[in-house]
Amino acid sequence: MTAGMPVAGLVPAPRREPAQADLLVRNAKVFTGDPARPEARAVAIRDGRVAALGDDHDLARLVGPGTKVVDALGRRVVPGLNDSHLHVIRGGLNYVLELRWDGVRSLRHALAMLREQAGRTPKGQWIRVVGGWTAEQFAERRMPTVAELNAAAPDTPVFVLHLYQSALMNRAAVKAAGFTRETPDPRGGQIVRGRDGEPNGVLLAAPSALVLYSTLAKAPALDEADKRTSTRHFLRELNRFGLTSAVDAAGGFQNFPDDYATVVDLAGSGELTLRIAYHLFPQTAGQELADLKRWTETVKPGDGDEWLRLNGAGENLTWAAADFENFSEPRPELGGYEPEFEQAVRLLLENGWGFRLHATYDETIRRDLAVFEKLAAEGLFPGGNRWLFDHAETVSADSLDRIAALGGAVSVQNRMSFQGAVFLDRYGAEAAAHAPPVRAMLDRGLTVAAGTDATRVSSYNPWVALHWLVTGRTVGGTRLHPAGTPIDRETALGLYTRGGARLTGEQDVKGTLREGSYGDLAILSDDYLTVPEEAIPGIESVLTVVGGRIVYATAEYEGLDEAVPPVSPEWSPVAHFGGYRSGPGGAHQASLVAEAVAESEQHRRWRVARGSVPGTTPSFVDPCFDH
Repeated sequence: MTAGMPVAGLVPAPRREPAQADLLVRNAKVFTGDPARPEARAVAIRDGRVAALGDDHDLARLVGPGTKVVDALGRRVVPGLNDSHLHVIRGGLNYVLELRWDGVRSLRHALAMLREQAGRTPKGQWIRVVGGWTAEQFAERRMPTVAELNAAAPDTPVFVLHLYQSALMNRAAVKAAGFTRETPDPRGGQIVRGRDGEPNGVLLAAPSALVLYSTLAKAPALDEADKRTSTRHFLRELNRFGLTSAVDAAGGFQNFPDDYATVVDLAGSGELTLRIAYHLFPQTAGQELADLKRWTETVKPGDGDEWLRLNGAGENLTWAAADFENFSEPRPELGGYEPEFEQAVRLLLENGWGFRLHATYDETIRRDLAVFEKLAAEGLFPGGNRWLFDHAETVSADSLDRIAALGGAVSVQNRMSFQGAVFLDRYGAEAAAHAPPVRAMLDRGLTVAAGTDATRVSSYNPWVALHWLVTGRTVGGTRLHPAGTPIDRETALGLYTRGGARLTGEQDVKGTLREGSYGDLAILSDDYLTVPEEAIPGIESVLTVVGGRIVYATAEYEGLDEAVPPVSPEWSPVAHFGGYRSGPGGAHQASLVAEAVAESEQHRRWRVARGSVPGTTPSFVDPCFDH
């Protein structure tokens, strides 16, 4: 037989063409997060998963008639971000009702927004400024006064929440909340009163935040249709910053299953644009064990799918064990919570549940660990159940060693971006330099994930959190961590991608860009890995992809994303102001900066007049600035 002649009866196999991609992102600087292949120029996605990585030439063979091709124009591409501690379900139910001061650079402009919103808010509704800001971000470096709220909105109830510390209410809100001279102070909180005994519009967490949240709960809620629309817009706002996943930490006033119904409905109709792993949080003191037992008998971790799934219990298991932080107040002294807490942990572990625990202070962490070590003697730790501490600002080296021995993890948030100055005043520079000690956690090989704790303390903007991780600076520029002690940018990004995936057991499919992983990525407005540190908080995504779907697009890509219904109700602050206020840049922002400088000088003159500037004596007091 002559070489090369076909064998009789055999037909050469047809050449097999590679299956075409659904989406191809090319001409990109891809940071994959995968040590085996850290960089690429192009990413192909098919059936919701990464099908291939390579350069533009390699992946051109995957382009077919049905492939959507996106030119990244040389921009940085990163795996989709994953906030490991975000109150996304609760935030979504309220998003369109809230006037967000996140990112606003001057108090003068913040009050102008409030004044404008008062003109369109219908009778019976409140204006709510609920978290994501601090006085440090304003050029004036101060909070608004009740007098300023009254002047901006004389007839519309206004509630302004400031961290876990306090809230301000105008006269109309005090009346709408039903506060009078006879209203008793709630446990752990204070309704501040004037000389006449009447509430003056200031609420203090002393140290419990219950007075703040229970008052906010008096405001009208959305109907079911608007909750749905609100959640979709909040998810789109998170997609704007490159978020593709979040671990919902539950929280107060988030009842299961009622308050989860909206995300369940959106998941069922394929309208989620963010992957959510959620937790269950007992709401009523005294019945926590009954709630946990009922849940272990009716649902289990892992229920759901890649878009919406139950992850475990917490961040509270029992109310008595929670040390909610208010750094303007001394550390709370907790009573003897261990017996009930032990029952809760035992119940969860025996039923295969993981959990997360709100623990700010090392004193609480040590007490919790003593309970865990007792159960470890019975073989319940480390076990295969994922468990973690949240926050851990003052955790000690010894406690980190004990967490590691028990197979635990830690989720850290950038609450210090917003509360760092107050923490520094109370605990000093040495404590602030290690709050929390992220480098020490990593050096011990602990799983560490990053997040924000948004929306009622920190902003939901992940780039503000990443800026804090790599610089140790607050939003006002105060350096908390000595130069050289924060972590590098790639490590920080890993906490915001792979770290969160480990907390939900999805590290094989989430947090990196490699073949077989979820097709979740973001094309960034600026290169996170190379921009100056001070530019990191201004980064956004120009195109966000979740499971191969383009869920957010702007700039050159505007119109490529999925449509969302109009904001409803039409008077919503979000319909007119949007969410996070980016800047600086543009004539409008320049005018705001000029206003802020003028306002700051006016406030300086006021401080001189009051004698609060060294070397000066008071001459007058302007009531519009009277704190």
